[in-house]
Amino acid sequence: MSGALRELAHLAGIYDDYWDQKGTLRTTGAATDTALLDAMGFAVGTDAEVEETLARLREELSRRALPRWMILEPEAEAKAVLEAPAEAIRLIREDGETETLPAGPEPVLPAGTEVTLPPLPIGIHVLSLDGEETTLLVAPPHLELPPPGWGITLPLYGLRIEEEGGLGDYHDLKQAVTALGRVGASFVGLNPVHAGFPTDRNAFSPYSPSHRRRLATMHIGLGDARPTASDTLIDYPEIVPAHRAALETAFDAFEARGGDAGFDAWMEAEGGSLDRFATHQALSDLHGPYWLHWDAELQDAFSPAVVDFREANPRAIRFHSWLQWQAEEQLAAVSEAAAVEGMRYGLYLDLAVGTHPHGAETWSDGAVFAPGVSLGAPPDAFSPDGQVWALAPFNPHALATMHFRPLAETLRRQMRFAKLLRIDHVLGFERAFWVPTETDAPGTYVVMPREAMLAVVRIEAARAGAVVIGEDLGNVPDGLQEAMSRSGLLGCRLCMFEQPNHAEFRPPEDYTEAALASFGSHDVPVWAGWRAARDVEIRHELGYLDDADYPNALDWRRSEVAGFDRLAGTEDGSADALHRFVGSVKSRLVALQLADILGVVEQDNLPGTVDTHPNWRRRLPVGVSELGRHEAVLRSAQIMKESGRRE
Repeated sequence: MSGALRELAHLAGIYDDYWDQKGTLRTTGAATDTALLDAMGFAVGTDAEVEETLARLREELSRRALPRWMILEPEAEAKAVLEAPAEAIRLIREDGETETLPAGPEPVLPAGTEVTLPPLPIGIHVLSLDGEETTLLVAPPHLELPPPGWGITLPLYGLRIEEEGGLGDYHDLKQAVTALGRVGASFVGLNPVHAGFPTDRNAFSPYSPSHRRRLATMHIGLGDARPTASDTLIDYPEIVPAHRAALETAFDAFEARGGDAGFDAWMEAEGGSLDRFATHQALSDLHGPYWLHWDAELQDAFSPAVVDFREANPRAIRFHSWLQWQAEEQLAAVSEAAAVEGMRYGLYLDLAVGTHPHGAETWSDGAVFAPGVSLGAPPDAFSPDGQVWALAPFNPHALATMHFRPLAETLRRQMRFAKLLRIDHVLGFERAFWVPTETDAPGTYVVMPREAMLAVVRIEAARAGAVVIGEDLGNVPDGLQEAMSRSGLLGCRLCMFEQPNHAEFRPPEDYTEAALASFGSHDVPVWAGWRAARDVEIRHELGYLDDADYPNALDWRRSEVAGFDRLAGTEDGSADALHRFVGSVKSRLVALQLADILGVVEQDNLPGTVDTHPNWRRRLPVGVSELGRHEAVLRSAQIMKESGRRE
């Protein structure tokens, strides 16, 4: 039995062992195989089911005349050799047009027959052979590297200072983009702006979204009607309900004016996807944010009970659709403002690695996700038990069956507003670490269709004229960075981690050219905090570092700071000195953090904490109206110009 189960797991792409970051070989077993196969949709409940599923999979593989997907170049004739006999060969183009490909003199083409595929435009097309489908990913072989440039990253939520209060919104972002574009920045970077959980006042992490193809509504600008709260930190439980009430008032006024024909046309164009999302949001208002806790009949987006609810609540559906329209209109206005200022990229958005297992995305499009498992990370020095991120992964087999369209649409949604896109944890394009959530079985890696997913990225980036950055930090699988380079994706390089040996930092000329470099990111200390070992202090205060390890950690950081200073000439600790170094690195793009420019000490997010650290709650010390004339901002822009990065 174990042999059949392991063979099935192997065919499904499930690792039975792996090396962790400490060099320890970790092995799994039947419990892990069973849990992950079940999450993929394979029937493995009994020995007989395992044998039957394995036999069926073998038979499917043997009868396929062509692989599940092929990667082709645009407008180029291609050949495909049949690996099994086939009769009817039908080409279904991306626009829906179909044609039957020329067949040979015999009604059945034998294995080994060479079939000529016509030149096809960029996109996702399908070949159907006797009912078996092959995805044709027609993608440019390589994306061009961008010219040298620079930008600034900032926290959208923190764009209001304490005196203004409230929560940063898309109107604030438009002001910030305009100001930073005028001083020469070619992009402004944000954390994800995916749709969240408005009815859970404490669910404000941008990396645990409800739906990645819809937008966060808590950042919709309301002008003078915006709610304010002048606490030192953002008080989400106070501000989110007040914002929601103001949105409802604004919607009432919108309807009283007779609505808008543009909104009606937009709703029509968005179709069933928007309808399902809005229905989910309306149900959440009544039953709570997470569909796992709803009545069973409401957990299926296509059930009669859900259809009845939708028909009985048209105003609620329209309200939540209007919120998405407002968010899209306002974010589009930000992109337009960037274009007016001549910014090459405008917004630099971030695509979260996964989606919440019980949010709108899994409810409305659940077939492409793997239930009962979470994305995570294997054990390492910081997390001896590994990490569970509470994020649902794409099921690679379902993704392939759907011709990779869910991935394409997810990317396309981001690129509607941004010409620079970061894919969080791009390591998941090679292999994803799945952790069973309904058993105690250990997690392991699952093989992902890397080349197909990279082809989809190239398709969407080429269409949008966008540059894509993959966050390739941590335990990077062999071959992934080479594959990214072949595709023209940029990597991420954080200066604080560019240490071939402890406290020996990489010189600027040795940085990866095809990369975006920055000193840090949202998950690590800012420049001033790093120098002061503020993160080390906080971990000691919270009990993550005991009294014995604390002095060693401080010594380790002091040696890092000294090593960086020796290389970069940053002994004075100023952000200007740091930015001169960042501007000098070989990487094509560099990002400065607004927090570093403004001298902020505390970091945005401390990984591994939820309530013990004020993650995603800190406001910036300078208002958006001052950014364009702020002395530190102007100095940073001048340094970038002197480094040759200003276009």
